[in-house]
Amino acid sequence: MRTPPLILIVDDNAANLEILQARLAAHNYGIITATDGEAGLAMAREEQPDLILLDIMMPKMDGIEVCRHIRSDPILPFMPIIMVTAKAGSKDIVAGLEAGGDEYLTKPVDHAALVARVKSMLRIKELHDTVREQAAQLAGWNRSLEERVADQLTQLERVGRLRRFLSPQVAELVVSSKDEGFLETHRRDITVLFCDLRGFTAFSETGEPEEVMGVLREYHGAMGSLIFQYEGTLERFTGDGLMVFFNDPIPCTDPEARAVKMAVAMREYVRELSGKWRKRDHRLDFGVGIAQGYATLGKIGFEGRFDYAAIGTVTNLASRLCDKAQGGQVLISQRVYGAVEELVDVEPLGELALKGLHRPVNVYNLVRVKE
Repeated sequence: MRTPPLILIVDDNAANLEILQARLAAHNYGIITATDGEAGLAMAREEQPDLILLDIMMPKMDGIEVCRHIRSDPILPFMPIIMVTAKAGSKDIVAGLEAGGDEYLTKPVDHAALVARVKSMLRIKELHDTVREQAAQLAGWNRSLEERVADQLTQLERVGRLRRFLSPQVAELVVSSKDEGFLETHRRDITVLFCDLRGFTAFSETGEPEEVMGVLREYHGAMGSLIFQYEGTLERFTGDGLMVFFNDPIPCTDPEARAVKMAVAMREYVRELSGKWRKRDHRLDFGVGIAQGYATLGKIGFEGRFDYAAIGTVTNLASRLCDKAQGGQVLISQRVYGAVEELVDVEPLGELALKGLHRPVNVYNLVRVKE
């Protein structure tokens, strides 16, 4: 509501108009006037006053018709209307209130009654405006909350999807950037690590299913924590087999070093687990293969079930090295060794012929990572 409030007086009698205007102006109200119903309706629509004093009996359009037009216009805000009539107790008063009037005055207008009714209607106007503003504010908050909830749900879905193959910190980084462009097909130099348990096939054939699942839970839990720690990308796990790669989707400066350090940490962890497993008569050991090279990476699958995969000779090489590893061995390719030569102690195994590869490859057994 304006300060001071704006009052529209509509009356075809110049004397009445002057009296009402003088009395209300004395209370510092803003005053605008009209001398017939059509002009009053036009001014109400144009100025949207805080209160209307509306004479019932007027030419062109009477006050009751003006009131109906105002109340039926959905664009106009709420404006209290005081109907003014010379016929006290007449049907005009009832008709005016039914048409949407809020209060009435009879002529000759009593000054005290005029001021009291005007103040009362302006209080109602102020309360109505306050409620409307609060409702609009609440609606805005609700829209904002709905948008935030929808955005958070979208982010949770993205995080859940990304955490299937990325470490939590990397998944959060990708989500915060709001960019999933890295999922599109691309080519990159990566370091790939394959690992699995020696003797697992025989164990799964002879062991009870509950025992097999218990061993896998312990094994996956240990390996998963290390994959997250070294920020590797988990491409897949199949039973006891795991494939992890580094330098994608988030590039890093030391993918080979991360891979060999993680492999040694995995080997130590499985040694501890193997001690527990042997007490339960489970004869299991651990082997790892690590290779470096270019691969094509990207999203594969179908709607509702996507994975992130690496395809290329480097993945086959890492898998074959893993197959060749004996219990406790971590076999690395020539390229990996060349990148971490100062970091590790190795045992050269010479050239080995690996299944699916046309030429023998130089292979090294990773003994330890130097302090």
